[in-house]
Amino acid sequence: MQTKILDLMRTLKLTGMSQVLERDLALAEKEGLPTAEVIERLLLEEFHYRQERSLLYRIKQGRMPWPWTLASFPFDKQPAVSKSQIMGLASLAFLDRAENIIFIGDPGTGKTGLAIGLLRQALVSGRRGRFIKAQDLLDELYASLADRSTPKLFKSLAGYDLLLIDELGYLTLNPEQVNVFFKLMDERYSKKSTIITTNLDYPQWYDLFKRKPLVDALLDRLNHHCTTIRISGPSLRVPAQTENNPSQKQKSKSK
Repeated sequence: MQTKILDLMRTLKLTGMSQVLERDLALAEKEGLPTAEVIERLLLEEFHYRQERSLLYRIKQGRMPWPWTLASFPFDKQPAVSKSQIMGLASLAFLDRAENIIFIGDPGTGKTGLAIGLLRQALVSGRRGRFIKAQDLLDELYASLADRSTPKLFKSLAGYDLLLIDELGYLTLNPEQVNVFFKLMDERYSKKSTIITTNLDYPQWYDLFKRKPLVDALLDRLNHHCTTIRISGPSLRVPAQTENNPSQKQKSKSK
């Protein structure tokens, strides 16, 4: 009978239940557990199994290049960042309000680490999200114009609960890329949240995109529902050997 039940579970793809069936039936026989309790235990195992698989799938689809979390961020080494503000954002209420977050700061100050930490928090909570570098996004959008797949790509990118666009800086852009990027931002406006990390403060965006009316419209939409976090602190990319070796620090200062 147990073999038949196990075969049925596998046929029905009840993997979580099938993995613990033998254990739970043995426990039930040993302790005389009621049938209802055994069924509940099996169903809970299946529920937790599917939750875990769903999380792993969302993290894979999120395409985060590093396994960073907010717990691993060195707040003590970056005094320019308000930990209380970041942990407030980690409640993810900004997603419910379709608000955006813009991290502005020099390279190495922790923009991407914080952004990935918030994205991971969203994925763990059951939201759908994706990490993508700004240049890759713009290239992907531009390529979609050639094969006429832009509507399909827009539908995919616009559907994410949280889209993280990393390293919006001095890129080489053509007019078509600028137009399609602005259309994507307009598509997500007031519907879904976007996080952008950049080393360019807002006035410098005009130099990047070259089209004042469109930049005006973009900034108007982004800032309408937006938290801007400027990080003016030190770079966190200090080699570990320099941090731990006083003589190495002295050499660095003397150069």
